[in-house]
Amino acid sequence: MQINLSKLDSTTILGGILGMETTMGMWLALVFGILPLLGWLLWWWNELWYVLPLQKQCCATGTKLPPGHMGIPLFGELLTFLWYFKVVRRPDDFINSKRRKYGDGVGMYRTHLFGSPSIIACFPAINKFVLQSDDLFMLEWPTVETMGTNSLVAVQGKSHARLRSYVMNAINRPDALRRIALLVQPGMTAAFRSWAQKGKVRGYDEAKKVTFENIGKLFASFEPGPLLDTMGQLFVGLINGVRANPIDIPGTAYHYALQCRKKLEAIFRVELEKKKNRNGIETTNDLMDGLMKIKDDEGNKLREEEVIDNIISLVAAGYESTSLASTWAIYYLAKFPDVLKKLWEENIAVSKNKKGDFITSEDVSKLKYTNKVVEETIRMANVAAFFFRTATKDVEYQGLRLRLRLQFLALISFMLSAMLVAVNRILRP
Repeated sequence: MQINLSKLDSTTILGGILGMETTMGMWLALVFGILPLLGWLLWWWNELWYVLPLQKQCCATGTKLPPGHMGIPLFGELLTFLWYFKVVRRPDDFINSKRRKYGDGVGMYRTHLFGSPSIIACFPAINKFVLQSDDLFMLEWPTVETMGTNSLVAVQGKSHARLRSYVMNAINRPDALRRIALLVQPGMTAAFRSWAQKGKVRGYDEAKKVTFENIGKLFASFEPGPLLDTMGQLFVGLINGVRANPIDIPGTAYHYALQCRKKLEAIFRVELEKKKNRNGIETTNDLMDGLMKIKDDEGNKLREEEVIDNIISLVAAGYESTSLASTWAIYYLAKFPDVLKKLWEENIAVSKNKKGDFITSEDVSKLKYTNKVVEETIRMANVAAFFFRTATKDVEYQGLRLRLRLQFLALISFMLSAMLVAVNRILRP
């Protein structure tokens, strides 16, 4: 279609030009006005929503909030947190960036992580205060649904003390240590022989495999096989969701963790029914059997949901921590051959009179240097990077106000690093 411009009057042309200018002006206003305003609101929304009301209360009492920034809505500073922890692999830099911006102070910074307003505590003094004040700070994970609402990490008071006492006795009693020593050594010996035959292995993968096989046997009498391999994959998915933002939509780590948990519940429920139907015959005497026998002050046993929640949470905790500690031990022993040589000599000296038999828990207590290697490994590579506590009431600490229900995230790894730096400075000539 052809348009005869000679027939268009000046009014029509002028109107078109003005319309274009108006549209352009709207776009410019959007780009240079509204979008920056939206960005400003996103950046400061958590501060306006959470911090501003508290600052008014603090002014009345003469206290103040810890310095920091709560990030963007919904995610807070979680993306930055994960960048340093997961991508860059330098978690201390997350805290160092806050120290550079806000100063050291008392080692506390406000933030927003895992879907909740939080305080990061990273210096020994404040962490000691939090850990020693059970009446002010209770153990509470932000993603407790992944571990179970009846698990050791979720219950409080007498229920927590009862479960904790049983678990500690089931692992640390002399008879328990003897049983553990006998159960784990065949699997460990077979794993070492397999590694030697392969010649080259991935330490972390192999440590995870042998750890989960031992934990599966100790905690629920599962034997190595396809079922245990499937459970291992499910527990990996579960653990990845423990420290994820609690957003339950498909595609998120948290949603996948909940799906893995449902499948694990079904597996343990089947095993629970098997144990009930044995009627004392073929007693396995594992951790799950013990949980089924625990009674409260009134003689009531744990409900099925309580047993399942606790066995899932205990397997997850033992699997993650033990496999990581074992991997770091392999790494450090490879890095320090002189330590490996001393370790080898001490173990050979203890086992040379065994004539092929496995060592006992009494023999383990004689391995003084080995125990020091274990302790030093855990010190240098703490398997728990941080822990959670929640304030049960308003708390004041060195002029800073800590609010009820505020989540505390104590960074153990940074605390240890800070202590090592201080020691190095003192010892430096």
